[in-house]
Amino acid sequence: MIRVHRLQIFLVAFMGMYTVLSAQTSSLSVEKIMQDPKWMGTFPENVNWDTQSKTIYFDYNPEGNPADSLYKISINNPDKIEKVNLAERKAMPGRYGTWNTAHTKKLYTEDGALWVYDLKNDRPKELIDLGGRIGNYTFLADESQIAFEYDNNAYVLDTKTGTLSKITNIREGKAPEDRAKKLSEKDQWLKDENLSLLQIVREREEQDSISKAYREMTADPDPYTFYAGDESVSGLQVSPKADFVTIMLMQRDRGESTNVPNYVDASGYTQDLRARSKVGDDNTENSLAIYNIKKDTVYKVDTSKLPGITDLPDYTSDYPDREWEEKERDVIISQAVFSDDGSKAIVNIRSKDNKDRWIAFLNLEDGSLQTLDRQRDEAWIAGPGIGWSFGGGTLGWVPDNKHIYFQSEASGYSHLYLLDVTTGTKKALTEGEYEVFDPFLSKDKKSWFLTTSEVDPGERHFYTMPVMGGKMEKLTSMPGNNEVSLSPDEKYMAIRHSYSNKPWELYLKKTGSKAEAKQLTSGQSEAFKSYTWRVPQNIRFKAEDGAMVPARLYVPDASVKNNAAIVFVHGAGYLQNAHKWWSSYFREYMFNNMLTDLGYTVIDIDYRASSGYGRDWRTGIYRHMGGKDLSDQVDGVKYLIENYDIDPDKVGIYGGSYGGFITLMALFTEADTFKAGAALRSVTDWAHYNHGYTANILNEPTQDPIAYKRSSPIYFAEGLKGDLLIEHGMVDTNVHFQDVVRLTQRLIELGKDNWELAVYPVEDHSFIEASSWTDEYKRILKLFNESLLGIK
Repeated sequence: MIRVHRLQIFLVAFMGMYTVLSAQTSSLSVEKIMQDPKWMGTFPENVNWDTQSKTIYFDYNPEGNPADSLYKISINNPDKIEKVNLAERKAMPGRYGTWNTAHTKKLYTEDGALWVYDLKNDRPKELIDLGGRIGNYTFLADESQIAFEYDNNAYVLDTKTGTLSKITNIREGKAPEDRAKKLSEKDQWLKDENLSLLQIVREREEQDSISKAYREMTADPDPYTFYAGDESVSGLQVSPKADFVTIMLMQRDRGESTNVPNYVDASGYTQDLRARSKVGDDNTENSLAIYNIKKDTVYKVDTSKLPGITDLPDYTSDYPDREWEEKERDVIISQAVFSDDGSKAIVNIRSKDNKDRWIAFLNLEDGSLQTLDRQRDEAWIAGPGIGWSFGGGTLGWVPDNKHIYFQSEASGYSHLYLLDVTTGTKKALTEGEYEVFDPFLSKDKKSWFLTTSEVDPGERHFYTMPVMGGKMEKLTSMPGNNEVSLSPDEKYMAIRHSYSNKPWELYLKKTGSKAEAKQLTSGQSEAFKSYTWRVPQNIRFKAEDGAMVPARLYVPDASVKNNAAIVFVHGAGYLQNAHKWWSSYFREYMFNNMLTDLGYTVIDIDYRASSGYGRDWRTGIYRHMGGKDLSDQVDGVKYLIENYDIDPDKVGIYGGSYGGFITLMALFTEADTFKAGAALRSVTDWAHYNHGYTANILNEPTQDPIAYKRSSPIYFAEGLKGDLLIEHGMVDTNVHFQDVVRLTQRLIELGKDNWELAVYPVEDHSFIEASSWTDEYKRILKLFNESLLGIK
């Protein structure tokens, strides 16, 4: 057991080498698995197609360059991988853009200019270059006209005549009459007194008034100008008939930024890195205005009549001595989404407390709203396809200009819905205990393409389905994850696929074909292939509340089993890791293989709040982080003790970020279960984390202090009994180094001596240097070997 009698801060530069003195061995080593990931091989990323549906492009790095290069495979010669030369790369039309209805022309920007690509002629053409950023470009209903935003105003370009029209006159700041200084009572008295005493001053004042009135009477009327006032213009959207323009307005207030000291700046001086503010500090406000071009006027969208806009959250009942005012809640409204014919528009609206999401019909003539769908969650609104505060989720119109589509967790799982805006009738297109990801309409708008977890929460497959609903046809078959990039003509699927023990590779398959997908890349290095990587067992165990908890299990051979267990806790909270594809935690996956070689039984749990299992799983930690998400780890240990002959006195736990937080809570509040733990880049006090993540789960500290006090490890540090290793980057701009500094002081004041702190002066939240990764995981292995096995 490690006993540290004073604070030990180990700087990486002075760390000595450590060799595990164990009877068990592994062909893996910390140095090997924590080195630059290039040792594993090269794997395709950012897969996309050329506009002619003949060539697949992807980032690849078989030459071991400092950065990935662009490569291509022709579907006519799929066995040949070619590097894209610079000239070809420059000639390629932009990857991102907007197609016309028939998908024959594509708008995109390049070097600030607006271009159009003609599919038939396979040729791009520059339309206009205004010397600045052009945004929100789109074909209008008359596709010879193109609308776009430039310098906070909307323009329409007629490609037949070459005419460019500015259709709005928007300026930031206040109108001149609003800027005019109003005289104080004293100054007005002085002016009146001066005019009454001095005749020439009075005559000139009267003449100026007459001249001004004449100029105003004879001058051409000024175009209508909309002044944004104290708000800034953050986006414009032109309706398909160019008769309305919606204007996104913003008042940004992110609160007071914090500073993170960088002690190893090249200058030799300590430099402060500006970082995020803390939870409760985000006071950003936004609104949506409509410019009615025919009426030449602007009015704002009214959200005050949304159903439930004054509803108080349930947690207020925990504070009976506090007076809660029922008032209109702040909301964030998205840009308008217009029907193809331009006759209708909808908007997505989120309450700033994130407990409501409204989809509403927008009356463009007066800015009023008619609610079509309200999703309420006393925890917080989220899930696949739901989007965040400013939209970003699944939302649009089907071609009949009558039905809208969106995703909702109303059933407990995120599914795809249609809603008739004329009748309000809502229909679920998908149903069941699974989730839908990234649905989009086919080119002819007659079908959906979508990814789901219907086969298993740990798998992803690609499907097609009739636009108005019906039987889904499964288009992929390989177990694991199938990330499909559909060719523009929709005849082929480029599939980026991986399995639990196989990193991502690229495959090709005809859409709808029953034939097996053809593998196009094989990027594993010989060094990587020389080890037999395990396929973890995907299991479920029963939690104390009866829930069946998913997990990955690594079981050692009986010949090396040491009856000790390690729990790995993934980060991010809302993330899935007990699945059947190559993990984003690939270093930890390899480390878990190494631990298993050494005789440890390792379990990796998709605890409460992990993604992939529906709304109730996601919100299981509401107002108590370190509650069910921690008890799931404890129940996982009980499962191992009962079924895999684990010694209760030989259990360790480790994880980073959210996993580090759980490790601290485990060592502080479940000390009889966990004998050792390594907490990496961990949150120690949620009141010091960011707003966007934390306020959803725990509300705000001033509004719900109960939630913060029962969720923050720093309040429970007195419970530490086992051996604790804390590791943190000193320039972490996500979870600030301040977190562990405050916890360090708390542990000192409590007189705890069975802990140590290793700091990494050049590392942010995500480590970069192989030397840092290696040092970090050598310390973790040393902790477990000494504390659980007594190996010195």
